[in-house]
Amino acid sequence: MNLNEKLANPAPLGLMGFGMTTILLNLHNAGLFELGSMILAMGIFYGGLAQVIAGILEFKKGNTFGTTAFTSYGMFWLSLIGLILLPTLGLGHAPENIAMVSYLGIWGVFTLGMFLITLKGSNKQLQLIFGTLALLFFLLALGDYTGSAMIKTVAGYEGIFCGMTAIGSALYQVKESVVNP
Repeated sequence: MNLNEKLANPAPLGLMGFGMTTILLNLHNAGLFELGSMILAMGIFYGGLAQVIAGILEFKKGNTFGTTAFTSYGMFWLSLIGLILLPTLGLGHAPENIAMVSYLGIWGVFTLGMFLITLKGSNKQLQLIFGTLALLFFLLALGDYTGSAMIKTVAGYEGIFCGMTAIGSALYQVKESVVNP
């Protein structure tokens, strides 16, 4: 491949995979429907695999931030689905409550770090996405820690907003590729 060849922007794919899957899971967290195969399938294929692919393509474009973000969050979705499905297949036990608090908390710490990195740039969309995502992880961890259904519901609605910010950013970038090819 010629290194001067123009490549498409993989970010909208990763942002859509993240945004749509985040909204669906948080509709569940908000109490609107049960966790089922629809969310699990989205987590594996669009939230997981599509984001990993976007991360690999960001690597090819030389974007360290995009590579780290999309690959990591793609693996987050795959690992989350693994935590849900593996025990049902007899492959280990479901994580204890404190283990899930730790899992969500460490993702919150990672996301907070990514958010702080976005503050060094001028992309307000990225700042909003990562800021609301960090808040979401910490709310989910707090909800698990306290056992508060209200905190989980609030986290669900905050997660819907977070997912919408990612979808909005993705659609803006797709529009820009049409307007300024």
